[in-house]
Amino acid sequence: MYAAKFGIPIEKMMQRLWGDWFFDADAKKFSKNMINAQGKKLERAFGQFICRPIDTLFNAIMNDKLDVAFDMLKKLNVDLSKETRELKGKPLLKAVMATWLPAAEALLQMIINHLPSPVDAQKYRAEALYSGPAEDEACVAVKNCDPNGPLMLYVSKMVPTSDKGRFYAFGRVFSGVVATGQTVRIMGPEYQPGKKNDLYVKKIQRTVLMMGRYIEQLPDIPCGNIVGLVGVDAYLLKTGTITTHKDAYPFHDMKYSVSPVVRVSVEPNNASDLPKLMEGLKRLAKSDPLVLCFTAPTGEHIVAGAGELHLEICLKDLREDFMKGAPIKIGNPIVSFCETVGGKSELTCVSKSPNKHNRLYMTAEPLGEEFCKAVDENVIYQDQEQKERAKIMAEKFGWDVMDARKIWSFGCPPDGKANVICDTTKGVQYLNEIKEHINTAFVQATAAGVLCEEAMRGIRFNVMDVTLHADSIHRGAGQIMPCTKRVLYACQIKSEPSILEPMYMVDITVPQPAISGVYSTLSMRRGIVEGEEQRAGTPLTKVRAFLPVLESFGFTQLLRQNTSGQAFPQMIFSHWQQVNGNPYQDGSQANKIIIDVRKRKGLKDSLPDFNDYYDKM
Repeated sequence: MYAAKFGIPIEKMMQRLWGDWFFDADAKKFSKNMINAQGKKLERAFGQFICRPIDTLFNAIMNDKLDVAFDMLKKLNVDLSKETRELKGKPLLKAVMATWLPAAEALLQMIINHLPSPVDAQKYRAEALYSGPAEDEACVAVKNCDPNGPLMLYVSKMVPTSDKGRFYAFGRVFSGVVATGQTVRIMGPEYQPGKKNDLYVKKIQRTVLMMGRYIEQLPDIPCGNIVGLVGVDAYLLKTGTITTHKDAYPFHDMKYSVSPVVRVSVEPNNASDLPKLMEGLKRLAKSDPLVLCFTAPTGEHIVAGAGELHLEICLKDLREDFMKGAPIKIGNPIVSFCETVGGKSELTCVSKSPNKHNRLYMTAEPLGEEFCKAVDENVIYQDQEQKERAKIMAEKFGWDVMDARKIWSFGCPPDGKANVICDTTKGVQYLNEIKEHINTAFVQATAAGVLCEEAMRGIRFNVMDVTLHADSIHRGAGQIMPCTKRVLYACQIKSEPSILEPMYMVDITVPQPAISGVYSTLSMRRGIVEGEEQRAGTPLTKVRAFLPVLESFGFTQLLRQNTSGQAFPQMIFSHWQQVNGNPYQDGSQANKIIIDVRKRKGLKDSLPDFNDYYDKM
């Protein structure tokens, strides 16, 4: 529009509307100088030609100056329907903006101009996406985006259909062609190459092209395209890999910058709606790649999300879409914590088996946050080749190579995964016979620690010595497992136990005059300011801070209240941080949190004592 008005080519006009360009109306030309020859201050071209008309239109519509608004729209060649012209206020504004400057066109244009095509992108992304070797036939086909290669397709999410309880498996074809009636191998997230767990060989019922809200059925869809599959939802929960190559490895699972740390319990208002709730929770777990739905040991149905807003959206979907409006009761939000240790056990803890014939000697020590992150990001994992894992642990974390090779097990996934049990014994007989019993007890103990039955994180347990009965009948699982749990808990109590709480990274954009309200709100909610950055050329300041998830409920409303609605916060999960104070000291922050969690779980008010788990030698 402006290019036609000024008689300038579009490309040149686009450059003039961005950056330090100013329009001098007296000289009728664009200039790089803010002050013209007459000493008059000029307005930046972007502000004058883009921001000002939008602002004028907004104000005219919101202040009911419709004659001004419709006059402007006429000059802008925006045609409104008769029904739209009868609207007022915000509905009219939305309709006008959607007609004049539709976001869809701008977004689509950006995608076309700036995102690389699958043929270009897959050349450098293939090795990062594919979990197998780079010379593999499947990986080469993905790299070349080859329609004649084996089918390699990644399902990234499930989209609910109009049929009750059914989903389209939505994903991208990286190589080959996916067709209706084709027999494929469906590999879930738990699948391991060479094994048969989480692997299904089934036929694709239908292939569909998904265009916004519309579905178009097609006989086949080649690589480089997004696809919807019918009939696969019965075999995949959220994500997975589909292939026709019998030796193909799966694609790496998607990683999220957040984790589901905020939980609420849900129950139906009417007992007769319980089957609806169960079905609704199953559908919710499938449709959102991040949400977790499970039944707690107390019998409560728990929905876990990334934050207050995410949970609100999930519960709205559960109530309105998946339960067809059936009313549900929602409990108070619950935050997950983790238990850890701060130092090495000052003495070797010992525990006797129930029959008093076997003894287990152990110590505990912290692993460190860097090690925990490496486990979370699968740099170090359970099924990794032993020598390769030992090499990484020795080089990056300073472990003794022999100790690193003798790691028996990692903790209970997903929350307690970042714990290890390590064999540091010398010449113990029958040890291999009881290894599995110790590992099982270890996994159970890491899922629920001694302080308040929350998952353990960042603890290394060392098996120092074992005294076993000569007869195998006296050293079965019933003797070894209770004994292992007792000694693990004793080690935890003796190694400076503490509790970790999840922290959000909060980015708050606020004008400089209202910044004091941000600091006062953060200090009220135990927030820690990380840094402050002034945005060049604007009166805005960006404050970056860490905020405990426990204190985040109602934080946005309080912040808006204290800054007269001028602050805009964004929160994402950042890390786990140790809570201040000794858990065993009454009135400390850590003690208060642990007592609250114990009350919620129906445990004793008093914290467990070391003598409850320690047996004298």
